[in-house]
Amino acid sequence: MLNNIPEIISNQKAFFNTQKTKDVSFRISVLKKLKQAIISREKDIFEALHNDFKKPSFEAFLSENGLVIAEINLAIKHLKSWSKPERVKSSVLLFPSKDYIYKSPYGTVLIIGPWNYPFQLAINPLIMAIAAGNTVVLKPSELTPNTSQLVADIVKDIFPKEMATVVQGGVDVSTELLKQHWDYIFFTGSVSVGKIVAQAAAKHLTPVTLELGGKSPCIIDDTINLNLTAKRLVWGKFFNGGQTCIAPDYLIVKASIKNGLIDALKNEILKAYGDAKNSEDYPRIINRKNFTRLTQLLKGVTIAFGGDYNEEELYLAPTLIDEPPLDSEVMKDEIFGPILPILSYETEDDITSIIRHYDKPLSLYVFSKNRRFIENTIEKFSFGGGAINDTLIHYGNANLPFGGIGASGIGAYHGKFGFDTFTHNKAIVKRGNWVDPPFRYAPYSTSNLRLIKTMFKWFS
Repeated sequence: MLNNIPEIISNQKAFFNTQKTKDVSFRISVLKKLKQAIISREKDIFEALHNDFKKPSFEAFLSENGLVIAEINLAIKHLKSWSKPERVKSSVLLFPSKDYIYKSPYGTVLIIGPWNYPFQLAINPLIMAIAAGNTVVLKPSELTPNTSQLVADIVKDIFPKEMATVVQGGVDVSTELLKQHWDYIFFTGSVSVGKIVAQAAAKHLTPVTLELGGKSPCIIDDTINLNLTAKRLVWGKFFNGGQTCIAPDYLIVKASIKNGLIDALKNEILKAYGDAKNSEDYPRIINRKNFTRLTQLLKGVTIAFGGDYNEEELYLAPTLIDEPPLDSEVMKDEIFGPILPILSYETEDDITSIIRHYDKPLSLYVFSKNRRFIENTIEKFSFGGGAINDTLIHYGNANLPFGGIGASGIGAYHGKFGFDTFTHNKAIVKRGNWVDPPFRYAPYSTSNLRLIKTMFKWFS
């Protein structure tokens, strides 16, 4: 496979140069075929995700193929309008002219998908890259072999390999792919690997989108409904076994309600999963390496609930940790698992000192009925996106851009924002010939300079 990578890219570049992908009707036709293939293989998707890490069918539909179908429907419905040249207001300084933004694909795109949502986070970027008129090489995660093989089968059945193809493998394959000269790179994964991708892209000045992560805080004041807040926190934190880049990484709770919230969280965990080890609705940790990393985080901290695990089954119970120090292992990096540290605060300055101890997060959540507190929090902190009085849900609205800032990512996508990500905006001025104002041409004069200054003053 490693030896074939340059040939794959060469063939895709040649196919792109045929201009066939510029045909919007052609793009729509392949997207419709992709949609039907995904619908017809729903059970296969559920089975693959369950085999990879026991993901329940409900979560699989909600967070994987359901979101993918919604994205395809949006692209099919709006692609013709998205692709049209956009007329913009002309400047008087350019009179007479008509000005446009042409929507141009970048060319050959590399998409590297993650393991935590291995179907959706591979296929959704593919959809919008194809919708924008690019060719695509997709590298799914080697940690979810069943889902990755299914993705490869679907892509092979639908697309000419010169238009879109899947390349499977581990780190060696990713390394070889990143050595190549791409027109765009889209990566979803960890911060550490994101830095490697950015360095590789910089060698060719290749534009990138990096969808990363970080320690996403959740702030909870004393105005909230304890039981409803706990229910929404348990859903958002332990969905997908806690292996979600936008899951609440830790809580910052008003000290006066912390114990009450912990009790409510315990009750909601038991309502949701009972004995989670035997629950059909509770996934497993993706592999032994991540399992070991997570269980090491439990050492030297106060466990308020859970904490039990089974290495053979890669099972780690929903776990609450009470007041871990900011320099403890569990608070150093993104947890990415079913462990929820709970910190307390007395003043808003306490919140600020905790959050600014870390890099800019991908998400931030606030549970409160205090409008001033909510708005001040949104304005004060820099983060990718978030929600008020809930978790995760901002991801599900295609009208909102999804992406990080700083260490949590570069760029954004979803819906039209996804199409824009894979599209170069080409600025075009179509100048008229029926009149040609002479003042811009040499030889220059003082009177013409005064005229130019006046025009800039009044019309720019």
